[in-house]
Amino acid sequence: MGICDGRVVVVTGSGNGLGREHARALAAHGARVVVNDLGVDRTGHGGSTEVAQRVVDEIVAAGGEAVAHAGDVADFDAAHALVRTAIDAFGQLDVLVCNAGFVRDRMFANTSEEEWDAVLRVHLKGHFAPARHAAAYWRDRAKAGAALDARIINTSSGAGLMGSVGQAAYSAAKGGIAALTLVQAAELSRYGVTVNAIAPSARTRMTEEVFGERMRAPDGGFDANDPANVSPLVVWLASSDSSDVSGRMFEVEGGMLSVADGWQHGPQIDRGDRWDPSAIGPAVRDLIAQAPEPTPVYGA
Repeated sequence: MGICDGRVVVVTGSGNGLGREHARALAAHGARVVVNDLGVDRTGHGGSTEVAQRVVDEIVAAGGEAVAHAGDVADFDAAHALVRTAIDAFGQLDVLVCNAGFVRDRMFANTSEEEWDAVLRVHLKGHFAPARHAAAYWRDRAKAGAALDARIINTSSGAGLMGSVGQAAYSAAKGGIAALTLVQAAELSRYGVTVNAIAPSARTRMTEEVFGERMRAPDGGFDANDPANVSPLVVWLASSDSSDVSGRMFEVEGGMLSVADGWQHGPQIDRGDRWDPSAIGPAVRDLIAQAPEPTPVYGA
């Protein structure tokens, strides 16, 4: 028996890295999994149907149930087909894990329009499109009288929470996902859907090149950068036990688990009238003196 027995889960970008570990862990805990992956490289180029199928074969060989989907999650119609794949193969959809993405790292002043558009598309629209179709499916079921216990699990990043030098597009996309999570959680609760996000740190194709030695596996002992360390949180969030948790951002790295504390209303001054520009400077400096120091941007 697993904590996800009977659950039907879609995991996007699950051919490698974090997504692959999520899919395998979910299946090991009883979920039936749709493995989605377009089969591109770490920069979003190329493509192969074999990548998703390879993970399906691993799950089936271990005694689990899985099917492959090799569509582009940032394509609205393909995202709809992904949701339909779960329903057609397993009769329902309970959990959507949005994980797909790639990087085109560049200092902001050198970032091209194409690089910006590509990164925002795969991460931000790649979260929107499948979640939009899943939400419509769950809304219709709820309106038909079904009692739902559904989940969306988004993937943000420390780059999205604090920013990361050399990753302006990636940081902007992941920050957008953090805000999207809050809105989804507020809007979808009425239908029996919880929405949370993770900001993981682990060794993947996207981090090995950026962080180099820091992500290298140790010769022995606990490998804090193993992407499999992140998946237990995803499995629990996908389970029924997490039904009272929504709208949260979890940071996870190695054996560390944390609830991130996001933007909140801070110190304020209300003068009861329109501000004069000459008075703004002293007021702003007073407010900054009362506010906590922001967390430094990664790499700054």
